Amino acid sequence: MSSAVHNAGALVGTAPLSDEELCRECLRGNEEAWSRLIDKYKNLIFSIPIKYGLSRDDAGEIFQAVCFELVSELPNLRKAGALPQWLIRVAAHKCLKARAQGRRFVAEEPEDAMMVNPAQFEVPDDLVERVQQEQKLRDAISGLQPRCQSLIWMLFYEEPPRPYQDVARELGLAKGSIGFIRLRCLGYLRRLLEKTGFR
Repeated sequence: MSSAVHNAGALVGTAPLSDEELCRECLRGNEEAWSRLIDKYKNLIFSIPIKYGLSRDDAGEIFQAVCFELVSELPNLRKAGALPQWLIRVAAHKCLKARAQGRRFVAEEPEDAMMVNPAQFEVPDDLVERVQQEQKLRDAISGLQPRCQSLIWMLFYEEPPRPYQDVARELGLAKGSIGFIRLRCLGYLRRLLEKTGFR
């Protein structure tokens, strides 16, 4: 990725940037913007091959192929707001190709990848909707204070879920305060999700 763009200066601060801002900075050659953009959407991209029942090895290769195509095609993206759907469709196309081949995913040659128009591939609407809702949830969690982010990931995303005692030790809190802080963090999260139209 770094060979495709040059560093055009660091982004100021660590506040989340909109897709429009990130895409603009990426097109200016800002490597940090590329890192932030990929980090923002890495789980969305990885989730597609998993939903299609592909292996984790294939998921990793598809992730790399989608990122390569993003670098190639970002200048042609008309609206930054369409980026999540574009990523879903590109990843889904690569998943369908892998399944049709009945073997491990093989990345397209660069000249072939440039010809892909994801809009021409039918992706089930319910899949697009589900993945977009999952991305809204991830974005909302990333908008929380760091302590709330850590607490929510530990309680709801780790397998197996962490007991309160472990969460308290990790965050330097009293065990008896975890339930209250959990409710408060979930309240913050709910308000952020309401602003996005999360269902």
